[in-house]
Amino acid sequence: MILALRMTEILDFFIDAYRETSTLFIVLEAIAFFFGIASVWYAKKENILVYPTGLIATTITVYLLYKANYFGDMMMNFYYSIMSIYGWWNWSRKKGAEYVVPISRTNTKEKLIGFGLFVMTMCITYAVYKFFDYEIETVNYIDIFTSGIFFTAMWYMATKKIENWTLWIFADIITVPLYAYRGLGMLSLQYLIFTILAIQGYLAWKKSLDKNL
Repeated sequence: MILALRMTEILDFFIDAYRETSTLFIVLEAIAFFFGIASVWYAKKENILVYPTGLIATTITVYLLYKANYFGDMMMNFYYSIMSIYGWWNWSRKKGAEYVVPISRTNTKEKLIGFGLFVMTMCITYAVYKFFDYEIETVNYIDIFTSGIFFTAMWYMATKKIENWTLWIFADIITVPLYAYRGLGMLSLQYLIFTILAIQGYLAWKKSLDKNL
């Protein structure tokens, strides 16, 4: 009985947020949900399809977040779209029959660049909120913080650095309850799945990296 009530509460949580949402927005979010998960799955497999599938998901998500006034997340997904194009090109590069960009770890210089991107992204995201004259609340500061992490993670992924997965895992764990709090049940579920896939991705990339040492 208690379990049935809990399941009902969970279903209500996901359904209530969409009772007054237009069919178009629900369909778009469902498409973004599917292609977003597909993208992370392909990333785990080190498959180039990570980028075309990710590009579809991020382009749709930019529009949805803009309409919802979540400008920090919107900026990040816009950046993901740009980085998907760069990553697609970078992962595709070959010298003879060999791919130019292998899985590797970050060196000291790349760690410093990553930290610089993290700080820069937080500053830019904060500026975007101020530009739109949006009242910044606690959840927005969390959004600003995770935006910096995601920005750096995307760059590390485009350059096939294994540390990208560590950053994805950390930021995904924060984002799951953040979207749940905002009433975006489908996106919250998506980031929960992202977290699981990111853990699997880290283990798969680490195995590949250790094999080539």
